[in-house]
Amino acid sequence: MNTTNSSALFAKAQLLIPGGVNSPVRAFRSVGGTPIFMERATGAYLFDADGNKYIDYVGSWGPFILGHSHPVVIDALRLQLEKATSFGAPTELEVELAEMICNIMPSIEMVRMVNSGTEATMSAIRLARAYTKRSKIIKFEGCYHGHADSFLIKAGSGAMTLGVPDSPGITIGTATDTLNARYNDLESVRVLVEANLNEIAAIIIEPVGGNMGVVPAKQEFLTGLRELCTKEKIVLIFDEVMTGFRVALGGAQALYNIQPDLTTLGKIVGGGLPVGAYGGKKELMSMIAPSGPVYQAGTLSGNPLAMAAGIATLTLLQNENPYPRLEQRSEMLSKAFQENINRAGIKATLQRVGSMMCMFFTDREVWSFDDAITSDTKAYGKYFHVMLDSGIYLAPSQYEALFLSVAHSDEDLEKTITTHRKAIV
Repeated sequence: MNTTNSSALFAKAQLLIPGGVNSPVRAFRSVGGTPIFMERATGAYLFDADGNKYIDYVGSWGPFILGHSHPVVIDALRLQLEKATSFGAPTELEVELAEMICNIMPSIEMVRMVNSGTEATMSAIRLARAYTKRSKIIKFEGCYHGHADSFLIKAGSGAMTLGVPDSPGITIGTATDTLNARYNDLESVRVLVEANLNEIAAIIIEPVGGNMGVVPAKQEFLTGLRELCTKEKIVLIFDEVMTGFRVALGGAQALYNIQPDLTTLGKIVGGGLPVGAYGGKKELMSMIAPSGPVYQAGTLSGNPLAMAAGIATLTLLQNENPYPRLEQRSEMLSKAFQENINRAGIKATLQRVGSMMCMFFTDREVWSFDDAITSDTKAYGKYFHVMLDSGIYLAPSQYEALFLSVAHSDEDLEKTITTHRKAIV
């Protein structure tokens, strides 16, 4: 496969952009090789700067559940482009999308639009702290909530140990207020809560871990978190930036039938354009400025292009209900992958929730970060490049998800399964 143009672009980019990329995982550091520079996309396909075609299972990290450049979404964007790209003033589109979100997700009574998932999660944490008048938060090892300081903290040697900064530039004070628990381990949460009584403002979690591979939460774990938060007056935040409208129309909270106090959204809610949102009970959301004292603002928040794309996408998802078909095809793909794994006799396990899945190069089921890091990342790197060279574009990291879209055809899936069989031998 000729990648001359991508190589030249990457060489130039490294002189102008840190690491040559604008988000670290794109640099291919965990799989080796040179990143592919994309030029256009349509349906289930990507086309790179050298004209190579790929079946895409990244989907811009999840939002393109309908496929790239869906004509209805493109028409909505074109119509809005002819009017304006931004106002910095209220629009009807913001109201319409907010109403759709509130109708789809009953836990959200009011919602505030922002520009990214990171902005949504850091705003939700600030709101929880203001509401409870407490400072500390609990997050889970392996869950990613964006790059705000509070979230880039790793646990010490035990659950009782104070966090230490996981990136230079984060203060010890910030780290002290962030406690880490083990995913799917309710007892680790109870220990932290008991050791910090009346100090925990919020517990934030990905109800389906999507940034350590695909790691589903156990039903009893999430139920236990909801009960604990209610008892201790802790704000429960579901980070559904990845899972919202992806694993089900109502997100993971609909799948597990659990209502969080706050929800953060992104990706699909903006039809793939830069967007984020956070919402929840009116009692909490009414504290956001200008209704209340908790300040949060953004010039491009609720920008009309993202709102138009989001409305078009959510309308299609409601009217066409692609979820049963996505479930059936995702199950078929995951079963075929598992059959290939069994036939090859390799150490690998396949995990899936809805149209998200991940193949871990480990012989154990993955329920936590500790399980996930037993994966053989070098084996994944080799597998990734065999798939890439065959025209299958997967996430350039073992610890990310594969996303299926309604645009993937039977032929796409058949080619993917056949290539997967060859790649893992």
